[in-house]
Amino acid sequence: MDIRVLLVSHAATPPMRQGRFPSDEPLDARGIADSEALCERMTSIRDAVALSSPAACARDTAQALGLAMRVVPELAEIDYGQWRGRRLAELAESAPHELAAWSRDPDAAPHGGESFVQVLARVGGWLDSFDEAASVVAITHASVIRAALIHALNAPPASFTHIEIAPLSVVEIRRSARGWAWWPALS
Repeated sequence: MDIRVLLVSHAATPPMRQGRFPSDEPLDARGIADSEALCERMTSIRDAVALSSPAACARDTAQALGLAMRVVPELAEIDYGQWRGRRLAELAESAPHELAAWSRDPDAAPHGGESFVQVLARVGGWLDSFDEAASVVAITHASVIRAALIHALNAPPASFTHIEIAPLSVVEIRRSARGWAWWPALS
């Protein structure tokens, strides 16, 4: 029952480039062009089952990659609650203690949305739900990819701050009889 999951973080959106928390924005021309450039290098995704976060930017990335994908709610971005659409710099001034708690404590959710631990449970449950051999490409978000890596490595949730996932990063994890493992992403 070998399972191969390629996790692709969606292309950058204009608000991301402005340092804002996401609010379900679509890609702009730059994000689409960046995704199309990645498509030329990713030949290994053609035969995989394509899945996507419900977010517009993830669906746009999947479309630019030429994937006929199915939307999976478990691949959704972390719910940023009251911080949705707000600038990180603004929060550093208006809510420095809350921002610091959120960036250090995986159980914290001062914004009224999801904590990282909640995302980890959601993503871990999704990964463990695969019950037969599969090859999957999932277009999703940095927070989801962090959670998938922590789940695969059985790492402590607090390590989420030590994982950087850039737009259009590709991470591969596989499950075999030994369990989950992180592999170098092949494209």
